[in-house]
Amino acid sequence: MTTSTDSKATFAPQIKVPATYMRGGTSKGVFFNLTDLPADAQVAGPARDALLLRVIGSPDPYGKQTDGMGGATSSTSKTVILAKSDKSDHDVDYLFGQVAIDRPFVDWSGNCGNLTAAVGSFAISNGLVDSSRVPENGIAVVRIWQKNIQKTIIAHVPMTNGEVQETGDFELDGVTFAAAEVQVEFLDPADGNGAMFPTGNLIDDLQVPTEVVPSGTLQATMINAGIPTVFINASELGYSGAELQDAINGDAKALAMFETIRAHGAVQMGLINHIDEAANRQHTPKVAIVAAAIDYISSSGKAIDKNTIDLNVRALSMGKLHHAMMGTAAVAIGTAAAIPGTLVSLAAGEGQSNAVNPGFVTFGHPSGTLKVGAEASQVNAEWQVNKAVMSRSARVLMEGWVRVPSDTF
Repeated sequence: MTTSTDSKATFAPQIKVPATYMRGGTSKGVFFNLTDLPADAQVAGPARDALLLRVIGSPDPYGKQTDGMGGATSSTSKTVILAKSDKSDHDVDYLFGQVAIDRPFVDWSGNCGNLTAAVGSFAISNGLVDSSRVPENGIAVVRIWQKNIQKTIIAHVPMTNGEVQETGDFELDGVTFAAAEVQVEFLDPADGNGAMFPTGNLIDDLQVPTEVVPSGTLQATMINAGIPTVFINASELGYSGAELQDAINGDAKALAMFETIRAHGAVQMGLINHIDEAANRQHTPKVAIVAAAIDYISSSGKAIDKNTIDLNVRALSMGKLHHAMMGTAAVAIGTAAAIPGTLVSLAAGEGQSNAVNPGFVTFGHPSGTLKVGAEASQVNAEWQVNKAVMSRSARVLMEGWVRVPSDTF
């Protein structure tokens, strides 16, 4: 039974905030120009978080985000704030906020690699890139400063007759329709200012409760590249590495296990001091399982031949198995695959990867396959990766204003 409110009561009216709803890679998010936000939300803090939560429709105890722009998955509960960069060698500043679905929490601890593909397009279309750097036809090279992790990303955005070219024939597994290809380069992708391998090891014994594995340890490669990621051999957890979403997301015990692994990995990587802090750092680190290439059927029904991939990888985001692969995690995969001795490189056959495209690795994920490349070298016994490269696509889905009650923040 529904109830009505007192007809004499007064309520705050809604306000309109200019916004663009965009797909980038296999994610969707609400994009804002910093200067279009209400004054209180133009600076980091509770007002900004409250605004973005209301825009997306969180927290939602029903888990649907029905009263907001979110799509009730980690891939579609995202926000982006862009501004003209004050750095002379960059065009645009990019800030990413991962919005929790069931909690009043916006995680600013990492980047979204998928939505990165849409940043250049938005920046050009909204005048954030100097017109002298945008060709009438050809490829616009947009220099992005990723503020969450303080790193440079280069987006190669196709242009046709002075407009961003969004349509094309580039197919990306996990996205239904073809679009224009956007090549993205992540320069010096070690996340933040820390070491690429925070423990100093390519493979560690990760200490976990005996309820996870009887031995109390798991082999793990823990890397800061693209986004902090904990890689585990799928076989140690009883998986083949070719699982689809339902196999893990429908198993509450498995999800709890992966969250426990993530929390202990975060402590061992030095991201948090105690596992109890992991609940307030949901976006990072990611947890992924790796395995040698095997045949499987993707979520779309497409048959994936083991001879077309180098390995299988499944990754979790915000507590659930991702339907494809997070862009930042793909950077971590490409980087780890380029460094001999990591679990990823070993699963890929240690140096046998992608003879047709040297320097690239092709991995299978629930929706299909993805190719990513990385340039790695050793300097003073420390591994460094100059850049990681992948192709994505992006498209504007809707633009105009998003409305929120004026007493939201």
